[in-house]
Amino acid sequence: MSSTVLIVDDEYAGRQTLESVLEGEGYTIEMAENGFQAIEKAKKLLPDVILLDVMMPGMTGFEVCQRIRNDPQLAEIPIIILTALDDRESMLSGLKAGADDFISKPFDRFELRARVLGITRLNRYHKLVQERAKLQEAHAQLLTAYEATIEGWSHAMDLRDRETEGHSQRVAELTVRLGEAHGLDKEELVHIRRGALLHDMGKIGIPDAILHKPDKLTAEEWEIMRKHPQLAYDMLYPIEYLRPALDIPYCHHEKWDGSGYPRRLKQDEIPLAARLFAVVDVWDALTSNRPYRPAWNKEDALEYIREQSGKHFDPQVVELFFKVING
Repeated sequence: MSSTVLIVDDEYAGRQTLESVLEGEGYTIEMAENGFQAIEKAKKLLPDVILLDVMMPGMTGFEVCQRIRNDPQLAEIPIIILTALDDRESMLSGLKAGADDFISKPFDRFELRARVLGITRLNRYHKLVQERAKLQEAHAQLLTAYEATIEGWSHAMDLRDRETEGHSQRVAELTVRLGEAHGLDKEELVHIRRGALLHDMGKIGIPDAILHKPDKLTAEEWEIMRKHPQLAYDMLYPIEYLRPALDIPYCHHEKWDGSGYPRRLKQDEIPLAARLFAVVDVWDALTSNRPYRPAWNKEDALEYIREQSGKHFDPQVVELFFKVING
């Protein structure tokens, strides 16, 4: 995309001279015959640079420059003042008015080309930096919206199953701590947190009669209940930014000895995130009150987790969990 140069001069010959100097340099050239027209065109075009004559009737170049600098929409447009006035006072007036550069007439065409090229390059760079900052800000806002959505989904699931209210937030925080202790990087921890918050998302597809049943589930009901990891995967996989977080929703019920579900994975076949989460999930379940039993004390819960090392849980993860929980 070419840079736009707005030439402002009340004399036709002056405008034509400047156009001839810049012709063939790849610029889009626009003209204004007076200060009022210059301001209107500047608002419409937002040029990359303005070449501004000083001696004009109605409004001098200095006045035009000041008005542009006082307009938030136009204030950052670079301005080169061109004038036959070559005294120090005139130069200071131009700079005081907000000009970026000052060239005296008659000017050297090669110098003018070089000045315009330098200032348009600088302005282009400035605009690119601004656009990059805007993109980064938009990206940050989008990520914030993503996280708020995940938090909302997680909270909705906890509200649906009041037996486990607050469970998702607690296990997410503790699993992230465990991941940090394991040495996972920041990006991996983000995916772990998202996966932990969404670990029971598949239960949205489980009938309330089964999910809230106060008695033991029948074999047929367990078969339905065990579908929730696959349901979570099927629901979340189409959302591209959540795919790296699917290890926990899909695999958190797999067991180290291969007796888990839905795919009966074993040992290192189970993704690390799911192995970390599995210990935390059971810990939180055991140490939380349930309508059918009070919370276990810390010692009994840790003893159970120790007993399940090498069966339900990855032995190395169990050892790491003990360091974290006792730290």
